[in-house]
Amino acid sequence: MARHSELRDFWERRLEGDWTESGVGYRALGRPFNRWMYRVREEVFLREVGRLAPHGRSVLDAGSGTGFYVRLWERLGAGDVTGCDMTDAAVARLRGRFPDHRFVRQDVSDLDAFDADAFDAVSCMDVLFHITDDDRYASAMMEFARVLRPGGCLVISENCLQRPEQRGEHQVNRTLEWIAGTADKAGFDVVRRVPMLMFMNAQVDAALPWRKLWGGTLRAATVTAPTGWLAGAALYPLERRMVRRRRESPTTELLVCRLRERG
Repeated sequence: MARHSELRDFWERRLEGDWTESGVGYRALGRPFNRWMYRVREEVFLREVGRLAPHGRSVLDAGSGTGFYVRLWERLGAGDVTGCDMTDAAVARLRGRFPDHRFVRQDVSDLDAFDADAFDAVSCMDVLFHITDDDRYASAMMEFARVLRPGGCLVISENCLQRPEQRGEHQVNRTLEWIAGTADKAGFDVVRRVPMLMFMNAQVDAALPWRKLWGGTLRAATVTAPTGWLAGAALYPLERRMVRRRRESPTTELLVCRLRERG
């Protein structure tokens, strides 16, 4: 398992070389397929976060990457969007892409650039499963609670396993029980959990034979840019239907958490 400094260097190099959907997404599947995948993510985010009535609210997007979710907060009418990322590569480019917003280099587990009770909502998308140290993960949750106003919302994406956790060098897929418990200790209630993807990502919460079979199928289908585009186009209509109909997913889910009043 990589140390935190090694993880930061890994992402610095990766985003310096590829500041696109594939740089922040499932890189092995190529950019064309990732673009289709992010279209599904976009629809789910807009649908679910739109329920929170974010118009005019103050928002922190933690781990902004390419600014994909910053743009979605803009579309939803958020009044003031601030972003942070652990890499210089992302922050420099985010400042150029979104000159009307503030971006700082800050790790999500240590948000000391921001005051307590500064935001109405915080998003941390496709980031937390890349925190390989459990203590840093817990610190991130505590920091989200600190910078949020009581009653504020935290929106995250996670791989909520109902099987044993899976630990790798750059990613840890944790159990739903552990994630919900850590959120609870930080003062959050999970109020909604929905699929963000179904088949267009690694099947981390499926049985091992299916996980390997489907992973190999996706990689074979996306071996070139044209076939990756075709695979994404073919799966996209099915994926859109499935994320609306299913209550749980074998891969990434979106969670909405609300910060309890401080007693």
